[in-house]
Amino acid sequence: MSATFEALGLRPEILRAVAESGYTTPTPIQAKAIPVVLAGRDVMGGAQTGTGKTAGFALPILNRLIPQANTSPSPARHPVRALILAPTRELAIQVEESVKEYGKHTGLRSTCVFGGVDIKLQLPIVRAGVEILVATPGRLLDHVEQKSVNLSQVEIFVLDEADRMLDMGFIPDIKRIMALLPATAKRQNLLFSATFSNEIKKLADQLLNAPELIEVARRNTAAETVEQFVYRCPQEAKRLLLARIVKSRGLRQVLCFVRTKHGASRLARQLERDGLETSAIHGDKTQGARLDALAAFKDAKLEILVATDVAARGLDVDDLPLVVNYELPHVPEDYIHRIGRTGRAGATGEAISLVAPEEEKYLADIERLLKKKIAVRTEQGFDPAAAASERASHPRARAKPERGSAKPAPVERSSAKPAPAARSRREQEREDAYARNPDQPARSRPAATHAHAKFALGHGHGSHAQRSHKSRPVPALLMKRKTPEPQGA
Repeated sequence: MSATFEALGLRPEILRAVAESGYTTPTPIQAKAIPVVLAGRDVMGGAQTGTGKTAGFALPILNRLIPQANTSPSPARHPVRALILAPTRELAIQVEESVKEYGKHTGLRSTCVFGGVDIKLQLPIVRAGVEILVATPGRLLDHVEQKSVNLSQVEIFVLDEADRMLDMGFIPDIKRIMALLPATAKRQNLLFSATFSNEIKKLADQLLNAPELIEVARRNTAAETVEQFVYRCPQEAKRLLLARIVKSRGLRQVLCFVRTKHGASRLARQLERDGLETSAIHGDKTQGARLDALAAFKDAKLEILVATDVAARGLDVDDLPLVVNYELPHVPEDYIHRIGRTGRAGATGEAISLVAPEEEKYLADIERLLKKKIAVRTEQGFDPAAAASERASHPRARAKPERGSAKPAPVERSSAKPAPAARSRREQEREDAYARNPDQPARSRPAATHAHAKFALGHGHGSHAQRSHKSRPVPALLMKRKTPEPQGA
């Protein structure tokens, strides 16, 4: 293993940029992968997240393309020679930032294209020509349809976080993109991932040409620099426990993972009410909002960033102190990616998981994948059961069930059949609207009370009777019959 980047055979321009970035010693994956990529061979590389896979392929790609760098303004002189696909916007942005940083003295052009923003903003940059293009699959195909990207001269093709591509259903898009590239034998193919599966092996068989397998640690393991702990806690007490941990330690930059987009927004709002500076990031946020939240988090302006697995890969924060699994992932491999946001580049980190009784099965799957038990810890002075009981008895905790309870029946409906206990307010409103609506055919209406039936059968006078009714407005979707035009109009 090479002890320095100089020994790997990189060009002076690359070595200068690496030194300016503060790196002096290559990580194991870099030391093994860089010489193989420089030699032009296909690679299937695996290592724990946070160990430097990006530099493992970015540095040799830049090194190989330097002879083709030029200052010509003609787009034809800057075709896409290296294509790097990433599953998420955040990861694509991070990879391109690394490429730009390491290639700042080479004269090579690079850019990043991803969805969530207006494609018109990306078109001028792409059409001007770039040698290295980092992209998410869907937006790349958008550019292909716009004829702003030509992939016929790609010499190096990289799939980063290939297992995540599989999880997110990108394989059909990837196959469409591969059909636009030169033949497999005429290009270099690199597949990098923190975890491997049988499906990834099948993809590798289609993509790679006699690849060299490079793994620097036991497959599907978490970084050894991350301390892992479990707090057993009822779901109702999790937020109180999280707030207590953050406040008692005086922490900032705590990354908290949940499973759903709705859950992320809701938890962020609740933590804000608890007095913690919090924001959320998930797939329903606009790209601008996601970038703003990430920037505030990286600048330590937030105590907690609540995220879905959209941030489990591609979020690189220096010295991130703590990752919290507020909810355990259903896929155990995602746990490895989540906690890999801390303990990066040789630094130490901590990851804690708040595990409710109903999540024990997910914890068992994670421990089976890691082939070890995760240590259990308790928060001194915090009783999870008492906290859950206190929250359940809080008026705000009871508000939601009370709003959903059945309303007492009005006096005038005493002769009607009682509504089922499970009937929602929305269904009750709809039934009342059908009974009041004179334009709804009587045979399709539910049975009405005597007072409503009298109104519906015309004992008022048409539209005048309808306008005089001061109750809740009739929903537009119920007005199915066209209102006749006034005579003489």
